[in-house]
Amino acid sequence: MASELPGQADVVVVGGGIAGCSIAYHLTKIGISDVVLCERRQLTCGTTWHAAGLVTQLRANRRMTELAYYTGQLFGQLEEETGLATGFVQNGSLRVAKTEARYEELARGASMGRNFGLPVEALSTGEIKERWGPINTDGLVGGFWFPQDGQVNPTDVTMAYVKGARMGGARIFENTPVTNILVENGRVIGVMTDRGEIRARKVVITGGMWSRDLAAGIGVSLPLHAAEHFYIVTEHLPDLPKRLPVLFVSDEHAYYKEDAGKILLGCFEPKAKPWGHDGINPDFCFDTLPEDFEHFEPILEMAVNRVPLLADAGIKLFFNGPESFTPDDRYLLGETPEVKGLFTACGFNSVGILSSGGVGKVLADWIRDDLPPVELTDVDVRRMM
Repeated sequence: MASELPGQADVVVVGGGIAGCSIAYHLTKIGISDVVLCERRQLTCGTTWHAAGLVTQLRANRRMTELAYYTGQLFGQLEEETGLATGFVQNGSLRVAKTEARYEELARGASMGRNFGLPVEALSTGEIKERWGPINTDGLVGGFWFPQDGQVNPTDVTMAYVKGARMGGARIFENTPVTNILVENGRVIGVMTDRGEIRARKVVITGGMWSRDLAAGIGVSLPLHAAEHFYIVTEHLPDLPKRLPVLFVSDEHAYYKEDAGKILLGCFEPKAKPWGHDGINPDFCFDTLPEDFEHFEPILEMAVNRVPLLADAGIKLFFNGPESFTPDDRYLLGETPEVKGLFTACGFNSVGILSSGGVGKVLADWIRDDLPPVELTDVDVRRMM
């Protein structure tokens, strides 16, 4: 990593998670090489390092699906470009439905994806069982198969972004917290770090759950809040098939990922647990939160019914870590209305990995051209005004 902090740059990126590193990478790809990224502690140490690493491409609408589709394509190329392994495997994904209403929702999304070339196939319950052998299909009405989806190692992908950015001229500084955003006459002019000032034409806040408080210091509103996110990883399961697709059972708030003979079971429970409302320790770095089995137990009970081999599986890891969420479950992207030249990409609602490539690409273009390259109303930070 770079050592001598420069006094100026074209663009300063604040935050070294996967989003910030992707933005730095994509800026260099379009010829903006004078980029400085400042990370308060170590790269990936906030949320990225403990992400499940799911790579899915179907989102709520066409534009968001296009951005996720681009990310998936990029993950397939990063290793060749940078020489760093990303752990990207395209095992595909299955989304299954317990109700006709859920099936209709999935079918509408599948139709949208097909319109611009996203491979997707409707499956009967028997076909679901063929692709995901351990599943109990009782109560299911059908599902959809996405062969180009998969999984990735979030830390490895981030390091590949970093190497690509450095190859393009970007400078990366760890242990360099940004303490304030510098503003004059309503326009950003740089940042203040604990190592000195960096003047810049544009600044990007990609600080995850720290973004809100950093922006609030200059009167910019980034409405997001951290919540606890839970998953378990089982002991090795000898009878578990290899290279299983990622499985989503939205009606049971659960997802399943096979990894090296184990199952990662994660959830998005209906009533999440907010965290950090009294402030986040500035020294928080690769930290975890206390276990709460009582909170996770209803999800696990449904999971044992859905995947019966979990009944006798040992739990190797019970994980709880914070992630940032927004009021409408869509991330905050673009130039802030309060301060010209100040951009943000934060509040990813647990889709930061699969969004990182598309977000990096469109925000880099937005920074260069001072206007969004495509219609991004769903995630434009200005919608929260």
